[in-house]
Amino acid sequence: MYMDKTYREYKPAQLLLLPPDLRDWLPEGHLVYVLSDIVGQLDLSAIFAAYEQGDGRGYPPYHPQMMVTLLLYAYCDGKPSSRKIELATWEEVPYRVLTADQHPDHATIAEFRRRHLNALAGLFLQVLWLCKQAGLVKLGHVALDGTKVKANASKRKAMSYGRMCTREEELAQEVAELLKAAEATDEEEDRKYGRGKHGDEPPPEWQRKETRLKKIREAKAALEAEAKAKAAAEAEDVKKQLAERAKKEAERGRKFGGRPPQIPDVEKAKPEPKAQRNFTDPDSRIMKDGASGSFEQCYNAQAVVDSEAQIILAAEITQETNDKQQLVPMLQQAVQNVGAPVVHASADAGYFSEEAVEDERLKGLELYVPPDRKRHGARDAATPSGQADGRSTRPLSAVAERMRARLQSVAGRAVYKMRKAIVEPVFGQIKECRGFRRFSFRGGEKVSAEWKLIALTHNLLKLCQAKMA
Repeated sequence: MYMDKTYREYKPAQLLLLPPDLRDWLPEGHLVYVLSDIVGQLDLSAIFAAYEQGDGRGYPPYHPQMMVTLLLYAYCDGKPSSRKIELATWEEVPYRVLTADQHPDHATIAEFRRRHLNALAGLFLQVLWLCKQAGLVKLGHVALDGTKVKANASKRKAMSYGRMCTREEELAQEVAELLKAAEATDEEEDRKYGRGKHGDEPPPEWQRKETRLKKIREAKAALEAEAKAKAAAEAEDVKKQLAERAKKEAERGRKFGGRPPQIPDVEKAKPEPKAQRNFTDPDSRIMKDGASGSFEQCYNAQAVVDSEAQIILAAEITQETNDKQQLVPMLQQAVQNVGAPVVHASADAGYFSEEAVEDERLKGLELYVPPDRKRHGARDAATPSGQADGRSTRPLSAVAERMRARLQSVAGRAVYKMRKAIVEPVFGQIKECRGFRRFSFRGGEKVSAEWKLIALTHNLLKLCQAKMA
C-alpha cells in the first residue's frame, strides 16, 4: 500500500530456526494479533506522508505501521514510558512478536510519538467508527463526566500572582545589588590587572537571579493578559444584558428597580492575588482531586461515554477546575463524532447551568442534569421543598424546577441512576487498570492529543475484546 519509501524489512511471519514462526509464541486470538489486524485497517497515510519528504539517505527507519501498533499496544498495556516500551521489546513475548523481534530504542520511540502525536490522536475517530460498525455504540444513553489527571509538572513550580509581585520586587533589588557589586569588582580588577583581563564576567548567582526574575515577569504578564481577556469577555456579556434590560424596560414603559450591572474596566483589570501559574507547564492548573481530596497540578479530562459498551464518544481536556462550561461543547462533539443524534444524556450537578440545558445546540437531546447536588447518603425521594432528599432548600428557577421534575419521574430515575455505571468505570479502567495518572507531555495542545490517544486505546481494548469474544 505504501511502497514509495524504503523501510527496514518488517515481516511478522518471518520463519526462524526455533521456534519456526514468531506467531507460535502466543496463543491464537491474543490481543497482539487482534490489535495488529485493526491497525492494518486504519488509514495511516498522514504518518507515512511524513517519510516521503526525505532524500532517501541514511539508515532506513522502522516501519511506521509497526511503530504505531507498538505504541497503541503499549498504551493499552499501561506502558506510556518509552524506556519501558524499549525494555519490553526485549523481555516480553507479546512485544517481541509485535515488533517481529526488532528493538527500537527509547529515543526513537519517544521521537516517533512526539513527531506524530497529532496524527495518532486523529486515529480516535477511525477507531470510534470501527466500534460503531461493530455494534458497540447505540446512542440510547450517553453520560458525561470529568476526572483530574496530573500534569507533567510539580505544583511546587507554581506561584501566585501576589507572590510574583512581591518576589519580582525582591529579585529586582537583589539583581541590582549584585550588579552593582559586580561593577565595583570589575573596576577594582581593571585597576589591578588592566581592562579586558580576568575577572570581568558577572557572577553565576547574578545570572541565576536574573533568569528567575525574567521567568516571574513573563508569568506575571501572562496572568495579567488573561485577566484583561476575561474582563473583556465579561464586558461584552454585561453590554448584552444592559441592551436586553433596556429593551424590556421600553416594552413595559418603566425602569426596573435595583442597580443595573456594571461594565468592568478592561484596562484596570488585574489577576486575583491567588491566581497561579506554573513555570514548568503554564497551561496546567492547581485542582482538587475528588478521590484523594488533595490539591495537585492537573488538567480536567472530559469524556462522553456510550452506555452500550462504555465506548468513549468524545474526549477533551480543559483548564477549568469545574465542569459547568463543558456540557454543551462535549455533547456537541460526541454527536458530531458519531454523526447521529443521541436520545438521553446525563451528567452530574457540576454541569448544570440554565444557559447550558436550554442551549439551542442541544435541542432534541433529552438531558438529565441535576440542578443542585445531593448530600452523600440522602435518599432519592424528593419533596417540593427539597428537604427530604438532602438538597438545598433555596428556591429554584423555572428551568431548574423542570429539570428536577424530569429527574424525579419514574423514567428519569431509571435513566439517571445508570450514569455512574456508564462513565465512572471508564476512568477506573484508565487510571487503575492501566495506571494512567499523569500526562507525559506539557502544554494544552499536546496534552489534549495524548488524552485522545488514551481514549482511542480504551476503545481499541473494547473493540478487541468484542472481536476475541
